[in-house]
Amino acid sequence: MTNFTLYTADNAPEAAKPLLENSVKAFGMIPNLHAVMAEAPTLLEGYQVLHELFQKTSFDAEELTVVWQSINVEHACHYCVPAHSGIADAMKVDQDIVDALVNKTPLANSKLETLRETTLAITRERGVISDEQIEKFFAAGYGKQQLLEIILGLSQKVMSNYSNHLADTPVDAAFKEYVK
Repeated sequence: MTNFTLYTADNAPEAAKPLLENSVKAFGMIPNLHAVMAEAPTLLEGYQVLHELFQKTSFDAEELTVVWQSINVEHACHYCVPAHSGIADAMKVDQDIVDALVNKTPLANSKLETLRETTLAITRERGVISDEQIEKFFAAGYGKQQLLEIILGLSQKVMSNYSNHLADTPVDAAFKEYVK
């Protein structure tokens, strides 16, 4: 396995230093994911931009969590599953939702369950999903905007999940309590 450096503000490539400063401002620390991504400053910048944009979508905290965690669990990301469990906790998302997502059990809220099913269909089928799935998504109260916003969340998660797979990114101390 290739060893990846966990960069700090001191030893990071010059182009990554301001991006790592952004991480500290946003999270109070440099998450190990960001420390790894600093190797490729454009990847880190893209990830930060997509993260910020996804939080500006029409999805609320529960829906953001459903999209993020559905993808994280599907991709078996050892880092992002506990990290987003911690983020969900900080966002005051009901623990039952987080547990259902992590344990791959149906969500009690049918609208959120439809969001999860649609997110997984888009992820598994690379965007080629059935008309029935789209109709079910629309019937649940979502629209074309939200269908496309899932793609934004998926794009962000591909960047982080795949980076974590390649780097075997260590889970931050702040998220260790969420490792299952």
